[in-house]
Amino acid sequence: MVDVGEKASTQRTAIAEGFITMQTSTLELIMTNGHKKGDVLGIARIAGIMASKKTSDLIPLCHPLMLSNVTVDLEALPEKRAIYCQATVKTQGQTGVEMEALMAVQIALLTVYDMCKAVDRGMTIEHVQLIKKAGGKSGLWERNR
Repeated sequence: MVDVGEKASTQRTAIAEGFITMQTSTLELIMTNGHKKGDVLGIARIAGIMASKKTSDLIPLCHPLMLSNVTVDLEALPEKRAIYCQATVKTQGQTGVEMEALMAVQIALLTVYDMCKAVDRGMTIEHVQLIKKAGGKSGLWERNR
């Protein structure tokens, strides 16, 4: 584990995103809240938030962090037959929250898959990536789009 004890405590933010593509009929079930398992996007949102808080339990040598804010937003994109997920994680600390943001997106999208796999086994999780990080010695980084 990297020693961060001498690093300055700064405001840290990370934003990650990803998609899950699916059949049109599956997306319609989600959008109309017609899935028999309930509110797919609401449950996925909570799963993503919970996952971000467990990152250090699942990724070796990842520091446990006191997160000050986690948001997970999911949006249906009918023209792409997809659900878009974006997670923003913040903390005041000595190390960044990139892994926590990526974990939130992955688990939110995996939750969508789990809830819908009975009606669509061909769903694909794709393009999970960090899009922005701010804070710390390296400052601001944003993905070129």
